[in-house]
Amino acid sequence: MAAAAPTSAATNPRSLSAVVSLAHFSLSSPSILHGPLLRRGYSASVRVRAVASSSPKPKGELRGIMKPRRVSPEMEAVVGVPEIPRTQALKRIWAHIKENNLQDPNDKKVIICDEKLKKIFGGKERVGFLEIAGLIGPHFL
Repeated sequence: MAAAAPTSAATNPRSLSAVVSLAHFSLSSPSILHGPLLRRGYSASVRVRAVASSSPKPKGELRGIMKPRRVSPEMEAVVGVPEIPRTQALKRIWAHIKENNLQDPNDKKVIICDEKLKKIFGGKERVGFLEIAGLIGPHFL
């Protein structure tokens, strides 16, 4: 008695077409894998592809808003240093506001500008706290 030759996807047209048909569906729809194709005798194969990770970033290199930038002389008068990250500049501006009690007592979201802040905020008398981040942008050189 001769042993039956093993069938593969290349020799079995039903399994080859199933692999081609199933290639169009994602694994997020498991009903395809358990549905009528398997009941008809199609074989399902799942291929897992390794995703290459991006190259490791060197530690210690600051980017974006964490990277120290030079500031204008007006901004330097408030923050106290010629080069500072944007996050720290905003933190020091808020410290200046709190130290000098520059928040409107009736609406804490509004800042009443002193002479230093007027130079940074374009001469405005009052500034909303959400405007501050946008108004300091031009002072980073």
